[in-house]
Amino acid sequence: METFRVHILAADRTFYEGPCVSLTIPTTDGEQGILAHHASMIAAVQPGTLRYQIPGEPVRLAAVSPGMVKVEHNDVLVLVDSAERPEEIDAVRAQREADEAREALLQKRSRQEYQIAQASLARALNRLRVKSQGLD
Repeated sequence: METFRVHILAADRTFYEGPCVSLTIPTTDGEQGILAHHASMIAAVQPGTLRYQIPGEPVRLAAVSPGMVKVEHNDVLVLVDSAERPEEIDAVRAQREADEAREALLQKRSRQEYQIAQASLARALNRLRVKSQGLD
Protein backbone atom coordinates (compact mmCIF):
# COMPACT_ATOMS: atom_id res chain seq x y z
CA MET A 1 0.00 0.00 0.00
CA GLU A 2 1.04 3.57 -0.57
CA THR A 3 2.08 5.69 2.38
CA PHE A 4 1.72 9.28 3.44
CA ARG A 5 3.59 11.39 5.98
CA VAL A 6 1.98 11.88 9.38
CA HIS A 7 2.88 14.20 12.26
CA ILE A 8 1.05 13.41 15.52
CA LEU A 9 1.90 16.15 17.99
CA ALA A 10 0.72 16.38 21.59
CA ALA A 11 1.05 19.58 23.59
CA ASP A 12 4.07 18.24 25.46
CA ARG A 13 5.83 16.07 22.85
CA THR A 14 6.04 14.67 19.38
CA PHE A 15 4.04 11.44 19.59
CA TYR A 16 4.91 10.09 16.13
CA GLU A 17 6.33 11.46 12.89
CA GLY A 18 6.96 9.31 9.87
CA PRO A 19 5.41 7.20 7.15
CA CYS A 20 1.91 5.86 7.64
CA VAL A 21 -0.28 3.42 5.68
CA SER A 22 -3.58 4.33 7.35
CA LEU A 23 -4.88 6.62 10.07
CA THR A 24 -8.26 6.57 11.78
CA ILE A 25 -9.05 9.53 13.96
CA PRO A 26 -12.11 10.44 16.07
CA THR A 27 -13.67 13.68 14.84
CA THR A 28 -16.85 15.61 15.53
CA ASP A 29 -18.36 13.92 12.44
CA GLY A 30 -17.39 10.40 13.59
CA GLU A 31 -14.27 8.42 12.84
CA GLN A 32 -12.37 9.61 9.77
CA GLY A 33 -10.20 7.14 7.89
CA ILE A 34 -7.22 8.55 6.02
CA LEU A 35 -5.18 6.78 3.34
CA ALA A 36 -2.55 8.03 0.90
CA HIS A 37 -3.72 10.85 -1.40
CA HIS A 38 -6.71 11.71 0.82
CA ALA A 39 -8.56 14.88 -0.13
CA SER A 40 -7.54 18.03 1.74
CA MET A 41 -9.51 18.61 4.93
CA ILE A 42 -9.45 20.17 8.36
CA ALA A 43 -11.48 18.68 11.22
CA ALA A 44 -11.84 18.92 14.98
CA VAL A 45 -10.53 15.91 16.88
CA GLN A 46 -12.69 14.53 19.68
CA PRO A 47 -11.43 12.49 22.63
CA GLY A 48 -11.21 8.89 21.49
CA THR A 49 -9.04 6.19 20.00
CA LEU A 50 -6.60 7.07 17.24
CA ARG A 51 -5.42 4.13 15.12
CA TYR A 52 -2.40 4.31 12.84
CA GLN A 53 -0.41 1.79 10.87
CA ILE A 54 3.28 2.11 10.12
CA PRO A 55 4.40 0.20 6.97
CA GLY A 56 5.01 -3.48 7.73
CA GLU A 57 3.67 -3.29 11.29
CA PRO A 58 0.32 -3.98 12.97
CA VAL A 59 -2.14 -1.19 13.73
CA ARG A 60 -1.17 0.87 16.78
CA LEU A 61 -3.56 2.60 19.18
CA ALA A 62 -3.46 5.85 21.10
CA ALA A 63 -5.84 7.65 23.43
CA VAL A 64 -6.16 11.23 22.19
CA SER A 65 -7.77 14.31 23.67
CA PRO A 66 -9.34 17.22 21.76
CA GLY A 67 -7.44 18.93 18.98
CA MET A 68 -7.45 19.23 15.21
CA VAL A 69 -6.34 17.35 12.10
CA LYS A 70 -5.25 18.81 8.77
CA VAL A 71 -4.76 16.77 5.60
CA GLU A 72 -3.01 18.42 2.66
CA HIS A 73 -0.74 17.18 -0.17
CA ASN A 74 -0.34 13.64 1.22
CA ASP A 75 0.77 15.08 4.58
CA VAL A 76 -1.31 14.77 7.76
CA LEU A 77 -0.88 16.96 10.83
CA VAL A 78 -2.64 15.92 14.04
CA LEU A 79 -2.45 18.40 16.93
CA VAL A 80 -3.95 17.22 20.22
CA ASP A 81 -3.68 18.16 23.88
CA SER A 82 -2.48 14.66 24.74
CA ALA A 83 -1.75 11.33 23.06
CA GLU A 84 -0.94 8.17 25.00
CA ARG A 85 -0.04 4.64 23.96
CA PRO A 86 -1.83 1.83 25.87
CA GLU A 87 1.37 0.92 27.73
CA GLU A 88 1.75 4.53 28.93
CA ILE A 89 -1.70 4.62 30.55
CA ASP A 90 -1.90 4.01 34.30
CA ALA A 91 -5.22 2.14 34.63
CA VAL A 92 -5.46 2.73 38.38
CA ARG A 93 -5.00 6.47 37.98
CA ALA A 94 -7.46 6.60 35.07
CA GLN A 95 -10.07 4.71 37.13
CA ARG A 96 -9.55 7.08 40.06
CA GLU A 97 -10.00 10.07 37.72
CA ALA A 98 -13.20 8.53 36.32
CA ASP A 99 -14.56 7.97 39.84
CA GLU A 100 -13.73 11.56 40.85
CA ALA A 101 -15.39 12.92 37.71
CA ARG A 102 -18.53 10.83 38.34
CA GLU A 103 -18.67 12.20 41.88
CA ALA A 104 -18.25 15.77 40.61
CA LEU A 105 -21.15 15.24 38.18
CA LEU A 106 -23.41 14.32 41.12
CA GLN A 107 -22.63 17.55 42.98
CA LYS A 108 -24.77 20.65 42.50
CA ARG A 109 -22.32 22.86 40.63
CA SER A 110 -22.18 25.54 37.99
CA ARG A 111 -22.65 24.68 34.32
CA GLN A 112 -18.93 25.24 33.70
CA GLU A 113 -17.90 22.88 36.51
CA TYR A 114 -20.37 20.29 35.21
CA GLN A 115 -18.90 20.52 31.70
CA ILE A 116 -15.36 20.20 33.06
CA ALA A 117 -16.40 17.10 35.01
CA GLN A 118 -18.02 15.63 31.87
CA ALA A 119 -14.83 16.22 29.88
CA SER A 120 -12.72 14.66 32.64
CA LEU A 121 -14.97 11.61 32.74
CA ALA A 122 -14.85 11.22 28.94
CA ARG A 123 -11.05 11.44 28.96
CA ALA A 124 -10.66 8.93 31.80
CA LEU A 125 -13.07 6.43 30.23
CA ASN A 126 -11.32 6.78 26.87
CA ARG A 127 -7.93 6.11 28.48
CA LEU A 128 -9.34 2.98 30.15
CA ARG A 129 -10.86 1.80 26.85
CA VAL A 130 -7.58 2.26 24.96
CA LYS A 131 -5.64 0.54 27.75
CA SER A 132 -7.94 -2.51 27.57
CA GLN A 133 -7.83 -2.60 23.74
CA GLY A 134 -4.05 -2.46 23.82
CA LEU A 135 -3.96 -5.60 25.98
CA ASP A 136 -5.65 -7.72 23.28
